[in-house]
Amino acid sequence: MAIFLYVVVPVGLKLVFPLYHQEAIEFYAKQHDLDPLLVASIIWVESRFDTRAESIRGARGLMQIMPETAEWISQQISVPYELERLYDPRHNIRLGCWYLANLRREFDNNMNLVLAAYNGGRGNVRKWMEAGTWQGDIENIDNIPFGETREYVRRVNMIYQVYQKLYGN
Repeated sequence: MAIFLYVVVPVGLKLVFPLYHQEAIEFYAKQHDLDPLLVASIIWVESRFDTRAESIRGARGLMQIMPETAEWISQQISVPYELERLYDPRHNIRLGCWYLANLRREFDNNMNLVLAAYNGGRGNVRKWMEAGTWQGDIENIDNIPFGETREYVRRVNMIYQVYQKLYGN
C-alpha cells in the first residue's frame, strides 16, 4: 500500500503543479542561466499556466508581463513589440526570462530581491534597500512594505520547493 501511495501522490501533484511549455522554459532559462523550475514556479504563481491570463492592471500571458515592460524588453533585445504576442507562450517566456536575468544582475543574484522586483517594481525594491527596510533576506520578509509583494515572494519560494521535489533530479 505504501508503494501505491508513493506513486499516486507525485502523479496527482503533477496535475496540480504541471510543467507545461517545458521546452520553451528550459531553452530560455538556460539562455539566461536561470533555473527552469524557478521560471515554472513563477509562471504557476503568475498565471497557473494560462496563456491568455490578464490581470486587472493589464499584465498579460504566462509570466504576467506588463505591456510597458514588454515594450522596453523588446527594445533591449531588438525584437518587434506587439501587444498580442504577450499571449504567445514562447515569446512571453522569452521576455520574462530576459527580464528575470536583468533583475538578477541588478540585485546581485539575490533571488528574493529579484522576485520582489518582478512583482513590486525594481524602483520600489531599490528604495526599500536604500532605506534599510528590507535587504532581501527571507528571515525578514515581513519587512517588505507591500503585502502583495511579500506574499508573492513567499508563494514563489514555496511553489519552487514543490517544483524541485516533483521535477528536480
